Amino acid sequence: MEQTTLSSTSGSSKGARFNPFNPAFRRDPYPFFHQLREQDPVHRYFMGKAWVLTRYQDVRAILKEKRVRGYDVPDMLKDKHQYMQDRGGELETLAFVSNKFLFFMNPPDHTRLRGLIGKSFSLSVVERMRPRIQEIVNQLLDQVQGQAEMDLIATLAGPLPVAVIAAMLGVPTEDRGILHEWSSVLSRILDPLVSLEEYERINKVTVKFKDYFCDLVKEKEKHPQQDLISTLITTRDQSDKLSEEELWITCILLFVTGEETTVNTIGNGMLALLQHPEQLEKLKQDPETHTTGAVEEILRYDCPVQFITRVATSNLEVGARTIAAGEKLILSLGAANRDPDIFSDPDRFDITRSPNDHIAFGDGIHLCLGAPLARAQAQIAIPTLLQRFPKITLATQDLKWRENLTLRGVTSLPVSL
Repeated sequence: MEQTTLSSTSGSSKGARFNPFNPAFRRDPYPFFHQLREQDPVHRYFMGKAWVLTRYQDVRAILKEKRVRGYDVPDMLKDKHQYMQDRGGELETLAFVSNKFLFFMNPPDHTRLRGLIGKSFSLSVVERMRPRIQEIVNQLLDQVQGQAEMDLIATLAGPLPVAVIAAMLGVPTEDRGILHEWSSVLSRILDPLVSLEEYERINKVTVKFKDYFCDLVKEKEKHPQQDLISTLITTRDQSDKLSEEELWITCILLFVTGEETTVNTIGNGMLALLQHPEQLEKLKQDPETHTTGAVEEILRYDCPVQFITRVATSNLEVGARTIAAGEKLILSLGAANRDPDIFSDPDRFDITRSPNDHIAFGDGIHLCLGAPLARAQAQIAIPTLLQRFPKITLATQDLKWRENLTLRGVTSLPVSL
């Protein structure tokens, strides 16, 4: 039996150590989070002058803290681009695009851009999308009707957000497959453990993404339609509007973030339900009552985004620790959502849990813009799946988790129907 220790070399004098390279951590990080929270909740991590925070109150406070900024992924990529140039490679497009991604931006640029695109993802807009989401879910499940087994990720959880975002943006149906491939590659920039060779691959895909959406935006400018790109082209805040550059970068961002959050919410959620048959049965018997609560518990219990990183802009006191200006704070959303000081019996999966004030989508000014859309897709896809295939069970216990520290999800989820 593997020990639940987070051994690494660290400046901390405590027993717990944060080691995300441990294969056991990839499979199930929550025992490690509990140990770290109990022994060293503001933990000095030996890599990159960073602190790992695992208490709910600390994580939420930093998410709302004004004396922090977003993590310098764009600056890091610029440095790597210079390094690659000296050796005959380049990351120029990736460095440029990431610098314009909303979740890496800071005020006032972040405030302006979020204000311009935020209305397009309001609750009212998402509510109007629900019939289309239901239609897409039905079409995807029609393809496996009569089969004995399916891979839930490949059949439903993966294609659904791609189809939904494509429909919103006005992307032709025949282009969804290649955009899905590109999105899966580009999402790797959210993982801090990416090699230089992989960054080169991501850069090449980013160039393709850029060329595709540059052309599509120009087409929509000439021939506007009833879609999100056409809406964003004409969206104004007084005299301000999105530039053409901001438009195509926003399209890329929506594909990457919109897909990754939803696929892992549905995948992790169905895995949790199938591993807790009494909760699964409760949801099947009364989906109208329990669907909303089930999705919120899924988000808390095994959240799709495990870590968010911030950088202190001045000295901060967190717990008994002093965080120096310029040091990184690695905020563990997964640990915070299992904090026993906030959630009673936090390792219990309970779709009737109330209250359930999780922070799976973050908090503060960077609260996930696409949260209403991700919730809506899960609220429609999961009960529809259970209604269409009420005898669904796990086809294997041998599951492989994605090689991404930030995003948590299985690579495939074989189920028997």
